[in-house]
Amino acid sequence: MHDDESPTPGPARGTSDRLTVTSVTITPIAVKDPPLLNASGCHQPYALRSIIELHTESGVTGIAEAYGDDPTLELLSRAAAALPGLDVFDINGLTRRAAGSLGSFTAYNPTELIGPTGADKTVAQIVGAFEVACYDAQGKATGRPVVDLLGGAVRESVDFSAYLFYKWAEHPAGGGCDFEPDDWGAALDPDGIVAQARRMVDTYGFGSLKLKGGVFPPDQEIEAIRALRRAFPDHPLRIDPNANWSVPTSLHVAKELEGELEYLEDPAPGIPGMAEVAAGTPLPLATNMCVTSFTDIPEAVHRGAVQVILSDHHFWGGLRASQRLAGICETFGLGLSMHSNTHLGISLVAMAHLAAATPNLTYALDTHSPWQRGFGYTADTPDFQDVIRPGTLTFEAGSLRLPGGPGLGVEIDRDALARLHEQYRTCGVRRRDDITHMRLVHPDWTGKRPRF
Repeated sequence: MHDDESPTPGPARGTSDRLTVTSVTITPIAVKDPPLLNASGCHQPYALRSIIELHTESGVTGIAEAYGDDPTLELLSRAAAALPGLDVFDINGLTRRAAGSLGSFTAYNPTELIGPTGADKTVAQIVGAFEVACYDAQGKATGRPVVDLLGGAVRESVDFSAYLFYKWAEHPAGGGCDFEPDDWGAALDPDGIVAQARRMVDTYGFGSLKLKGGVFPPDQEIEAIRALRRAFPDHPLRIDPNANWSVPTSLHVAKELEGELEYLEDPAPGIPGMAEVAAGTPLPLATNMCVTSFTDIPEAVHRGAVQVILSDHHFWGGLRASQRLAGICETFGLGLSMHSNTHLGISLVAMAHLAAATPNLTYALDTHSPWQRGFGYTADTPDFQDVIRPGTLTFEAGSLRLPGGPGLGVEIDRDALARLHEQYRTCGVRRRDDITHMRLVHPDWTGKRPRF
């Protein structure tokens, strides 16, 4: 899967050569991940990603980033074999080829924190991965940024939200961790969460704050939100327990936090549960778990289950599909935000191009970037954990300005890619498993939801 040879750069503009795919390189990588806690358990010491390079006859190469667990890599490889001969402007052809190449497969989610598994959703993840690379190649060939190919920028910079986590100071013994603990330390109570938020705001300037909840009894998390409100009276607040509360518990939390939250994300499981909560609170409910594909939308709208949908080009089917989702949200008066996974710089900049071209994406986007050891690091930092050349992406006042240059506007750091591929080869992690890692501390942990 890993190809150490870099493609020869092609002309950036006005090429007469065809932009036909000749080959695809998929490089699995592993990046160090802190012991962040959530409803399912605890992040493992390593998170898996894959870097996609779509090579064309003209020498232009489009890049993208996807999940990197074994089932995803298998499906990406099947689709990649069907892409030679594809014109990168033929996105409909990409969809047909990728979907048709998968044959029979077991529907699979790389994490249960993005809702139920489905065949359509699995196909969308694979199509979306290659579609971003096609857009990057299109932009490089035409000399235009991806945002222009998506309709043009409606905003000069994209707002992001601080993503706060309860966390341990270090990974538990036996977790296969061979690196020093991160310097964030533990955050296991309201004071710890406020301190974490203060560092996020001081370092990156984030204007809104989101707490990953569903970890401790709800009344403790209510107190954490209240502590954040006292410390940051003007910052919009969100909490996301990943459907780890029952309907009665959700209604209790909603009553306690009325007037405190920008929105309450996925408090209860499923569209029926969310609809019951929505009927009992004036707080807007958001989701990236019960509405994660187009087939979910009719029931959710009919029941009034959600008021904000968190898009994600990784599992909605790419950039075009995400814009289609934006149009549906506008039609039905739903708000639009954006979900984050443990992404690196290629996914981060793809999110930013999409958000910059989407008028009704008005909520600040989620991002895990401060938790990945590559963000804000320099090329000579030994623990550099990203695959793009450092310094390209920076947050200013909580916002990300699109980089200059055609396509996505970022380039692969070949040394970093090789190092993170070697880390993948030796780390032993091959799929995300928050439950097993949590059992190193709590042997009887099941991850079953709702727990409260």
